[in-house]
Parts: sequence; C-alpha cells; structure tokens
Amino acid sequence: MAKRPFVLISVFILIFVLVGSVFPEDQMNNLRVNSQRLEQRITALAEFGKNAHGGLDRVAFSDADIRGRKYLISLMKDAGLDVRVDEAGNIIGHREGQEPDLPPIMFGSHSDTVPDGGKYDGALGVLGAIECAQVLNEQNIQTKHPLEVVVFTDEEGGLVGSRAMTGTLTLDALEVISHSMKTIRQGIIDLGGNPEKLDRVARKDGDIKAFLEIHIEQGKILETKNIDIGVVEGIVGISWWNITIEGFSNHAGTTPMDMRQDALLAASHLIIAVNRVVTSVSGRQVGTVGRIKAEPGAPNVIPGKVVMSLELRDLSGEKIQSLYEKIEKEAQTIAQQTDTQISFSSIDAMAIPAPTDPRIRKYIDESAKELDLSTLYMPSGAGHDAQDMAKIAPTGMIFIPSVGGISHSPKEYSRPEDVVNGVNVLLHTILKIDQETLD
Repeated sequence: MAKRPFVLISVFILIFVLVGSVFPEDQMNNLRVNSQRLEQRITALAEFGKNAHGGLDRVAFSDADIRGRKYLISLMKDAGLDVRVDEAGNIIGHREGQEPDLPPIMFGSHSDTVPDGGKYDGALGVLGAIECAQVLNEQNIQTKHPLEVVVFTDEEGGLVGSRAMTGTLTLDALEVISHSMKTIRQGIIDLGGNPEKLDRVARKDGDIKAFLEIHIEQGKILETKNIDIGVVEGIVGISWWNITIEGFSNHAGTTPMDMRQDALLAASHLIIAVNRVVTSVSGRQVGTVGRIKAEPGAPNVIPGKVVMSLELRDLSGEKIQSLYEKIEKEAQTIAQQTDTQISFSSIDAMAIPAPTDPRIRKYIDESAKELDLSTLYMPSGAGHDAQDMAKIAPTGMIFIPSVGGISHSPKEYSRPEDVVNGVNVLLHTILKIDQETLD
C-alpha cells in the first residue's frame, strides 16, 4: 500500500508533463498577431510627417522622424522590451531569453521615409517586429534566445544604421548631407547617438543568431501572380557606370547625314543594345539607362558629346560582370559604325549581392505553408538593411504584396490581410529559428 501514493504521484506527474508538452505546441500553432492593433499603429505612425496631400516627409533626422521614433519607443516599452538608443542612433528593444548567453534573434527595419513617401516602406518591418514581441509577451512565451527589435537609422539615406552595426560606416559618410539638410554626424547626435563612438555599435560574425526583415515588395509580382508571401532569395547586387560618347559638334543644317559624328545617335543605338543584351539571357537581371545628357544641347547643332548612366542589377555578381562585358563589346561596334569614341567609367556606388540564408528561407516557406499561405521565391531588386546584416548574420526577408507595385509614393498601399499574413509568418519564423540550429 505504501507504494500506491508514489505510483499515483508518478502518474500525475507523467500526465502533467505530457499535457504540458502538448499545450505549448498547440499554443504555438494557434499563435496569431493582433491585426486591428497592427493596422491602427500603421495609421498612427503615418501621422508623423504627413504632408498636405497625404504623403510622408519623415526623412531621417527631421523633427517628424524624431517624433515618430519617440512614438515607436513608447510602443516598444508597452511590448515589454528594454529599450536603448545605440551610438549610431539605432533603437534597440531587448527581450530576455531563457538562455541569456545565447546570441539574440534580431528583427526590424527602419522608420524614416523618402520625401513624399508612403506609410508602409520600413514602417511595416518596425511595427510588425514590435507586434511579434508584444504577442509573445501577452502569451507569456519566453524564447530560448534573447530577442532584439531594431529600428535602423536613416535607411533611405544610405543604410546608415545597419552599416554602423556591421562596422562599415566610414568617417567620410558622417559628413554627407542628409535629406534633412543635416550632416549624418549631426543627425546621429540629434537622435541621441554618439558618432565619436561608433565602434561600440559594430557587431561581429556570431554576435547575432539571425536577422529577419519583413517588407512590402515594392513591385507587383506577388499581386499579379496572386501570391501571399515572397520568400526573398537575396538582395541584388547593383553596379553603376558613366558612359561617355564623343563625336563632333557641327551645324545641323549644313552637315550631310552620311558625314556626321552624332554622339546622341550612337547613344540611342547603345541604349537599345543594353536592353537587347540584358534580355538575351534567362534570369531576373535588369539593366537601366536612367540619365542622359547631350551637349551642346541646341536644336540646330549635332550633339558632339553624350554622357549617360548604366545600371545593372542581379543576384549574381558574375552575371553582372558578364552582361557588362557584352554591353561594352556592343559599344565598340557602335563606335566604329558611328565614327565616335565610347568609354566606360565605374561609379563608386556599387553594392554586392547579398544572398539570404537558405535555412531561413526554408523556415519562412514552412511557416507560410502552415498558415495556408502561398509562397514565391524571388529576389529583392531594391536595397534594404538586410543586405548589410547578411554580412554578419544568417539573414532572411519576407515580402508581402504591394498594390499596383507602387512604392516611395503617397499611393503606396498593402491590404490589411496581407499585412497581418506577413507578420504572422514573421512571428512563426522567429519561433522556428529559436528552436532550430543555424550553426
């Protein structure tokens, strides 16, 4: 008889353990973010910097940016985060994990906008990150890893905050004039940072378990294909060149057509060649001539000189180089045919491709499928803080549809159901990363 209480207690403990192990899993599967709260906060943040026709002028370091950041800090504190501003002006909200010594899982984006921008670019990533932290806090779910919600400084002006975090923000960059007409240095000071101590901001490889960013697509592929979630394969590399075409300026009325050295005519042939070369190979690469200037620029003078730009983007640096070499070869032929000289000079504004981590892609895809959402693997054609963070941590990006593919515009819009779908995927991806090994 003496053994019976021990046996009963053992059975009760076993039942408790079994039920306890099932309940958290069920709780995790049913975990969802608060869609009403999320939409209300997107609307509220959009009041900071709102202009007369509905666009946002919340450029980095402006009064609107500073006021918007104070609002975000209040939300982060309400979500149970310990908040600080680092020396680069990045806002970081920390949530302790079960094992505090483990590297944190970081997620977030930026809150600054381009002039006359929209209310989703950057803001979705910040408010979605805060929402994930708040839901975990409300449900008393403590992750194994610490969590860090980040609001990066001045993404639109050159990825300032994420460059500081990866140790690549140079002293020269601090003297650049921002959209707010302040130097980056002064702007960081105004945000509560200290540009003299940026070395304290830099993280090294291994300091962060993983970095995640949710963002609007800023294109219309997902909407056109009726896809819920974009699983970003990487952020494309970007290379720029100036192309100079030199011919000979002469009188437009007295110079026969077969005796001209028309630099603008040569440029026209080259622009067509760029399009032909870029579309001649399979893939999602893009090439653009976005700027052109003809001299002397008079209607009765044959253009003697043209300077134009060339931009190539792709996930593969090797493909970018291959396309450039083909375009350069076409240019040599055009120069011979038009009796002009064509030269290329690289612009020091290149970004190398930044692939996302394949394991995190898998977690994003699995999370979406478990939520009955469709997915598409795709590149990001625009730059993001994630491209810097990929230098020091396994990185993933989640895209949601942009209505009409419109971004950097007051007409920028993503449907509430797409917003909540994306943030739910972010939440479940965070939990998957927390439980799995990315080492």
